[in-house]
Amino acid sequence: MAGHNKCGEMSNKCNPITDPGQPSVYQIRIKGHLGPQWTDWFGGLSITLEDNGDTLLTGPLLDQPALYGLLRTVRDLGMPLISVSRVEPGQVDASDVK
Repeated sequence: MAGHNKCGEMSNKCNPITDPGQPSVYQIRIKGHLGPQWTDWFGGLSITLEDNGDTLLTGPLLDQPALYGLLRTVRDLGMPLISVSRVEPGQVDASDVK
């Protein structure tokens, strides 16, 4: 394809992961508050209720299929997704990750 380089594709060569043997930590922000009973639905991710009415889900996910499965659960709840961010090690308090 013209104008399409290898870095435009999903590749660890252009965006290396610090330690490929370790799961990546993600923060997923959704609109509205979830109760602590939802922890099991989200694979043990920590649930932080923010003052602005959003919920922040934080924790390690093994791979991309695990991330997509989690996003599917958010969609099925009907709660608007605000953002998804991969967090570098040391960016998140240890208390935020279960």
